[in-house]
Amino acid sequence: MVFKSNLLCKIIGFIHLINNQLYKSKYLTIFKRLGSHSVLALIALIVIGGATRVMEAGLACPDWPLCYGSFLPFNHMNLRVFLEWFHRLDAFLVGILILFKFALSIIWKNEIPNWLPKTYSLLLFLVIVQGSFGALTVINLLDSYTVTGHLLIAFLLLITTISINQNLENGDIEEPLIWWRFLLFFPLLLTLIQSFIGVRLSSTWSAHICLSFNEQCLILNTHKLFAFPIAFSILSIIAAAIYKRSLLNENWKYLSALIFLLFSQIALGVLSLKTNLNEPIFIIGHQLNASLFIAILTTLIFRNPFTKKGLNHSLNSQMVGINS
Repeated sequence: MVFKSNLLCKIIGFIHLINNQLYKSKYLTIFKRLGSHSVLALIALIVIGGATRVMEAGLACPDWPLCYGSFLPFNHMNLRVFLEWFHRLDAFLVGILILFKFALSIIWKNEIPNWLPKTYSLLLFLVIVQGSFGALTVINLLDSYTVTGHLLIAFLLLITTISINQNLENGDIEEPLIWWRFLLFFPLLLTLIQSFIGVRLSSTWSAHICLSFNEQCLILNTHKLFAFPIAFSILSIIAAAIYKRSLLNENWKYLSALIFLLFSQIALGVLSLKTNLNEPIFIIGHQLNASLFIAILTTLIFRNPFTKKGLNHSLNSQMVGINS
């Protein structure tokens, strides 16, 4: 009788596990899909912001949050006004999407991990700060430090969103590989610093002054020199993955993308300088590459470095318990 009672308890526990996992997966799937849309929207926001800066459209709408006192300024619409208007529209949609996810996390807080509502509250705070910096860029007439802060907060939003997505995908990582994460964190930090220098370069007109008059070249030279430690750190990651073959086998798509982005980023930087920064397509592509670079590095840091077992692993554990 004791044996039958224990077996019955294990079977009930097994059924409860299945129901619980499937029940929660409904909600987590929704958050994963919304998270994927958020990543795409944030990358688009960063790239459109870069295009707005390159096309000198940052003050095309002289007021904020409206544009010429209207939500849709048909009477003043041109390329620059459209870029600034669309940049604000995308920022507004990103904010609404994050607010929607935060609201869902509060409503479903009993069915999702405890950390999720707290992390979405952080995202919501970053959105509010980002919007404040957006207003200040107009009020302060494109002050260099304000523009730089605006971009870096956008990158923080992107990094936080990707980390949430990966944590939802992975659950508990059995082998976190701290040394691997540290190795990936180093180029991520360098890329953020490089982006900071790049925005300072464009927002202070230092690049144009240096190329035209050979003056104020410190920021430009620093930006160029920073490419070397970033390249070295990426090559170190590739070498480590080759040495530990399992890492290469599980992450080769991301690592291949990093190599491609590294060389294309260098090529776009050289082309931008060769054309005296007169070809917006190269500069915008440079910004897009930086965003993708940060996105892939963040994904590699927070994703499971090896194939995850997920629900099957939990169910197998229960099956072993029942069989025993």
